[in-house]
Amino acid sequence: MPTPKDRALPVAATLLTGTVALYITLVVFGNITDFGTNQQFVRHVLAMDTTFKDDDLMWRAIESTALQDAAYVAIIVWETVAALTLIAATVLWTGALRGRRPVRTARLVGTAGLLMLLLLFGAGFIGVGGEWFAMWQSESWNGLDSATRVVTLAGVVLLVTLLTPPTEPLKGRGELREDHGEPEPEVPVGSGSAL
Repeated sequence: MPTPKDRALPVAATLLTGTVALYITLVVFGNITDFGTNQQFVRHVLAMDTTFKDDDLMWRAIESTALQDAAYVAIIVWETVAALTLIAATVLWTGALRGRRPVRTARLVGTAGLLMLLLLFGAGFIGVGGEWFAMWQSESWNGLDSATRVVTLAGVVLLVTLLTPPTEPLKGRGELREDHGEPEPEVPVGSGSAL
């Protein structure tokens, strides 16, 4: 039977995954219901119109509003898929805590959703936006602090997720072993076994 110590990481992974799922769901909701605010953000970052306007960098600017808007819609779609993935992971973690779902599945789905956020906010906003489009130079359209917060949060949750042992299920006898996922045989009391 699992001890409270055995359940600490799965409980933490469940709560933290749920926290990130809630956060990114609210981000998606905001981007859809207040489309214009972050649309302007994406347009200014891609146009590089609030940077130092160094001739050596300005060739990177994307001035087509159609391409800017396509990038913004792609970001919203990516965030939506990540939110749905993390909501599913939270449900799977909850099921694993109740002994109804495999921990391995919750870890896999949670890892996928968290990696989606790390790619978007790390590679996308910090890497591409911050460096390629020189967002760091802008005082008015600089999302590096926000992106860093998301990368930090998603990274911590990913570590907790990956530190959670993939044993299954989390309650009762007949627990699955970590190595192959095979159920451990129950030994009847008084069977004469002298282990």
